[in-house]
Amino acid sequence: MKKLISLILTAAMLITCAALTSCGGDNSAGDPVDTLEVHPSTDKYRNYYEIFVTSFCDSDDDGFGDLQGIISKLDYLNDGDPTTDTDLGIDGIWLTPIMPSASYHKYDVDDYFNIDSAFGTLDDFDQLVKQCHKRGIKLIIDMVLNHCSSYHPLFKSACKQALEGNLDGDARYFEIAHYDENPGDAYTSIGKGYYYESNFSPRMPEWNLNEKCTRDYFSKISKFWLKDHDVDGFRLDATLYYTNSHTDGKEFLKWFYSDAKKIKSDVYMVGEEWSGNADIIDMYESGADSFFSFNFAGPSGGFMEAARNGSAPALVSQLKRYEEYTKQSNSDAINCYFLSNHDQIRSANYISGVGASGVKMAAALYMLLPGNSFIYYGEELGLSQDGSQNADEYKREPMIWDSEKLPEINVGGVTKADESQCKYGGAKQQSEDSGSILSFYRRLIKIKNQNPEIARGTIDENESGDDSVMSCKLTSGDTTLLVYHNLSQEEERTVELSGDAELRGTLIASDNAENNSVSLDGKSLKLPAYSTAVLKLK
Repeated sequence: MKKLISLILTAAMLITCAALTSCGGDNSAGDPVDTLEVHPSTDKYRNYYEIFVTSFCDSDDDGFGDLQGIISKLDYLNDGDPTTDTDLGIDGIWLTPIMPSASYHKYDVDDYFNIDSAFGTLDDFDQLVKQCHKRGIKLIIDMVLNHCSSYHPLFKSACKQALEGNLDGDARYFEIAHYDENPGDAYTSIGKGYYYESNFSPRMPEWNLNEKCTRDYFSKISKFWLKDHDVDGFRLDATLYYTNSHTDGKEFLKWFYSDAKKIKSDVYMVGEEWSGNADIIDMYESGADSFFSFNFAGPSGGFMEAARNGSAPALVSQLKRYEEYTKQSNSDAINCYFLSNHDQIRSANYISGVGASGVKMAAALYMLLPGNSFIYYGEELGLSQDGSQNADEYKREPMIWDSEKLPEINVGGVTKADESQCKYGGAKQQSEDSGSILSFYRRLIKIKNQNPEIARGTIDENESGDDSVMSCKLTSGDTTLLVYHNLSQEEERTVELSGDAELRGTLIASDNAENNSVSLDGKSLKLPAYSTAVLKLK
């Protein structure tokens, strides 16, 4: 009997050890992630999750995702209890446009003071905001200020007045002028020699951002969402086009951000400026909180190249320089790192050659950096798309909650979910698998929330002596963290530390069950293939 009990206990210990090491625990000293406290954010540093509303969750089976669908899945994102491990742990949500529009993507707004009926009502939205805040989630919405819809009442009135020769009425709201000849492809004719600027489409006329009447209108919009409906901030679409024939984009953004702060003092704004680091750094002078770091994202960005190629000799120095320049422009700048978004091929497609392991490794690289991280919905499952299709609709295919019951959501009249999207399983299947991409993301975000210095730190180089080991030092106040990534897909690496440290979190991206334990012996750190360690200097 004693022998039987001993065998049972031994088996239980082996199972526990296997479960520990499969998601990256240090089996030589216990798993620090099991004991460290999660620190809920009380400031603007967050782990954001981008939701393309049409594609996320359809609550009423009408073929379109909606606000009630998002509410029904909030416990998946954050259940409000930081001690649990069954939710993703995000504490920020970005909703793509939710205002009335004739298009499926809603980036051409008809009415800035309502919810598109396909998504629900303002009451539904207020319920979503309340439920988010109950869980400690900040909610920001897409705000499209460079253009609106050609169906917008002000634009229709502006066109009518312009044809009557009146440019001093509602035409002032827009970039409308008379030209002796066609001014170019970025303009659309109204008739009688009058044209309006339309950089994206004839259905998207550009606002005149320099006019007082336009700014007064935008101020009312900010008040409606920030004060009346308790939104926490805005994702600003296409800030590149804030600059046009009449307006200095940086000056406009400075005005808009300052005006919004008068309405809500802790408002958060993140801008979309994809033209390059120099323009992003320049726009930070506006005082806005954040801009997406496009140069590090996408298939040729540093995170994907490092995960694919197994080395990143210059990435940390590039990140350090980028941070230094942005902080010079705005000392309060919060850089935003991501892998892909609704305008890009899904990140899992970029790294398909190394499968789920590569998806995990890329996630660890960008999320364990100072600033805010943005996860595109489904990225935490390794969702992919038909790589032969470049149309935007294919980049926005439905979220897969259950790979055995694919959703019937129609995105732009073109695509529907299929099995090729979810080769690693849907949310239901991955929730039940401790080695899944979803489980990896849950652990990754928990480590980040247990170590708030990661997001709030200053990055510096920390030479590992090995191009396969990406290493950085993150300093926040009196605390210094070290982050090591072994980018080799096959080989273990050992790093000798220069000082005493303790393990704060470990992650294993590799699926190799025989090589899956990070350990620290004195100052010697053992990193198996495709693994990450977070340490705190003593």
